[in-house]
Amino acid sequence: MVYADHYINKLRKSGLRPTKQRIKICEVLFDNDQTFHFTIKELVKIIENQAKIKVSLATVYNTVHAFINKGYLKEIPIKSSVSYYDTNTAHHHHFFDENDGRLIDINHSDVGPIDIQTKIPGKKIKSIEVFVKLEDQK
Repeated sequence: MVYADHYINKLRKSGLRPTKQRIKICEVLFDNDQTFHFTIKELVKIIENQAKIKVSLATVYNTVHAFINKGYLKEIPIKSSVSYYDTNTAHHHHFFDENDGRLIDINHSDVGPIDIQTKIPGKKIKSIEVFVKLEDQK
C-alpha cells in the first residue's frame, strides 16, 4: 500500500513509531484534496468518526507536535489555552471568526506590503503573518 509506506516514512522521519493509530492520523491529516484547520480535540473526533478507531488525546497531541517540529503542520496559537493547527504549511495569513471559532485562510497575495519600523538588536524578521480577528457586526 503506497499511502501506508508514505505515512510510515513520514512518521519515522518525525521520530515516531508507525502504529495503526498514527497511520490513521496521517490518513486524516494528509489524504485530503484540501488543507484544513483543526484543534487537537476536533482531530480526535474526526479520526474516530472517519477512521472508526479509538485514539487517545495524548497520541494525537504527540503526533501533531512531532509533525509541527518536522514542518508537516503549522500551529496557530489563538489564545494561551487554544491552538489551531493547519495542514497548509505554505506562507499565508488567517482570519479568525471569534463567534464560531472558525479559522479561514487569507492568501499571501491578498495582503498588501507590511512595513515594520521597529528593529530588535541582533535579530532579523524571518516572516510576517497577518492574523485578523472577526466578530459579527452589531
